[in-house]
Amino acid sequence: MIYLKKREKNYMVVGNWKMNKTPKEAAIWINEVKQEIKEEKNCKVVVCVPFLDIQTAVEAAINTKINIGAQNCHFERKGAYTGEISAAMLRESGVRYVILGHSERRTHFSETDELINRKIKSAVEANIKAIFCVGETEKERKDGQEKEKIQLQIKTGLKDINKEEIKNIIIAYEPVWAIGTSKVATNEEISQICEWIREVLIDIYDEVVAKEMYILYGGSINTENISKLLNISNIDGYLI
Repeated sequence: MIYLKKREKNYMVVGNWKMNKTPKEAAIWINEVKQEIKEEKNCKVVVCVPFLDIQTAVEAAINTKINIGAQNCHFERKGAYTGEISAAMLRESGVRYVILGHSERRTHFSETDELINRKIKSAVEANIKAIFCVGETEKERKDGQEKEKIQLQIKTGLKDINKEEIKNIIIAYEPVWAIGTSKVATNEEISQICEWIREVLIDIYDEVVAKEMYILYGGSINTENISKLLNISNIDGYLI
């Protein structure tokens, strides 16, 4: 566990387990890690687990500093949507965070910015914090379109979200070309985009919202490179 220096607002470290770990494995992991972070005061820890792990993970995380999140939710509270899970169901199960707009959902399940906006609204309505992912492809960066792409994702994803609701939203910058690859954006590239994200938030809301918003970075983070990423001043944590 890397202990983080005190700053204006606490760091946030979110683990996205993707389609990994059975309920039994989830309980073992949480029981091992909870002791390591017991004394950590400057960091919020969230693990976003597969749906079937939620109950076990929530129970294992009682009286610890670990918060349990999900990796997706539906945009409706209930209905004829076979195989789907609503934000209201997640909330009642003990979930407090949910990842929305991840590039894998956008790519493999054709999720659009408009659909993600509906999911964000559903999460906010259920009083769950939405970890809203944005990021450009390698081609978009090579073509110099990364800022335009991210601005569109943010403005569409946050459409009709007011200043009170935005308090339940976290933005995670994940360049698509750096997810699950050996490529990592440079500190300068990350800093520039996160600064741009805050400028977009100022345009939509105001400087107060932009300053208070948690902005995370994700993309091939590991124990070897995270120490360098800690030097980036205008991000508030990591989605790993």
